[in-house]
Amino acid sequence: MSDALIIDACRTPRGIGKLGKGSLSHLHPQHVARTVLAALVERNDFDTADVDDVVWGTSSQVMEQGGDLGRMAALDAGYDITASGATLDRFCGSGITTANYAAHAVMAGMEDLVVSGGTEMMSLPKKGMLPMGAGNQHLQDLHPQSHQGVCADAIATMEGISRETLDALAAESQRRADVAIKEGRFDKSLITVHNDDGTVALDHEEFPRPSTTAESLAALPPSFPAIADYRHTSEDGTVAKTFRELINQKYPDLDIQHVHHAGNSSGVVDGAAAILFASEAYAKAHGMKARARVVATANMGDDPTLMLNAPVPAARKVLAKAGMTLADIDIFEINEAFAVVSEKFQRDLDLDRSKVNVNGGAMALGHPIGATGAILIGTVLDELERTDKQVGLITMCAGGGMAPAIIIERI
Repeated sequence: MSDALIIDACRTPRGIGKLGKGSLSHLHPQHVARTVLAALVERNDFDTADVDDVVWGTSSQVMEQGGDLGRMAALDAGYDITASGATLDRFCGSGITTANYAAHAVMAGMEDLVVSGGTEMMSLPKKGMLPMGAGNQHLQDLHPQSHQGVCADAIATMEGISRETLDALAAESQRRADVAIKEGRFDKSLITVHNDDGTVALDHEEFPRPSTTAESLAALPPSFPAIADYRHTSEDGTVAKTFRELINQKYPDLDIQHVHHAGNSSGVVDGAAAILFASEAYAKAHGMKARARVVATANMGDDPTLMLNAPVPAARKVLAKAGMTLADIDIFEINEAFAVVSEKFQRDLDLDRSKVNVNGGAMALGHPIGATGAILIGTVLDELERTDKQVGLITMCAGGGMAPAIIIERI
């Protein structure tokens, strides 16, 4: 079995995900995606006719983000027409999943050069606020699924994790991101996004608020009480359960305390990222210098009602597949979808917190859903090189109660 070699990874800065406010919000999603796809070619000088596939992640595949964004963006970036493309959705886990699928194809010997990545323009209008599986009463009876923010509050309540703990973690995320930006730790992978007329659309992270403190976070109102009690009525007059009722359907004694807010939840942003994978034979034949290899990948499902708890078992599963222990990992990235996800991950695995999200996370930098996993893989790769370390583990929660995971080793 061939190693799946990571040749390069790059990403756009993350722009505020509000139409008219964010610096990327006026651009077509294919434009943002083509920026990183074209950058991979410019940085590595490969023939796009050799690309076996472009595997792309986009969670909200509606409007401009529909229609196989991976294939369309590759064509927009000038890739040869023989380079096919596919777009998938594992909710927040899409960007890790595309990397895993690309790695699998190379490791199986079926493909030699594959690009993975993802895009999410969260400034685009979204579909209505419905629970996952809406309209399928049988599924909701089996597995009631709620809103992720309400799930985050439910988990914090069940686990006895206080708002003060979550706010402290969010403030630390902002502090670490500020240090990373000031020290240029992201510069190696950051690709400026240009408008069609050549002017700069965005060349820096737009979301962070470096002046954030635990005290300032304590003043923010919780974000999800009203959402928890939102009740949808369909056109035929059918009245749905509220998001709170869906959780209480399975956990009837749970009195959800609302501890998450805009400051300790992931930021709404636009962005894209891409990773270039090659087989050992292709890399050798074309003089490519690999930066890392994929050690192991895994997928994990967990309770879809609580939805956000799969990263811990996913980490354990991928470690077992790699024949490794937690002590073998130099750097961990766990996506900060909500503060409770990161806090529970670090607490349950009893991790050295200086090894986790060392450059801040999505609470400070934002979470462009389909792209985030690819961003995190690139972030770990850069940090391994910067600190002369070897092994990184990346995982994240995903809608439906899932988590993909990957371990990479620097070469």
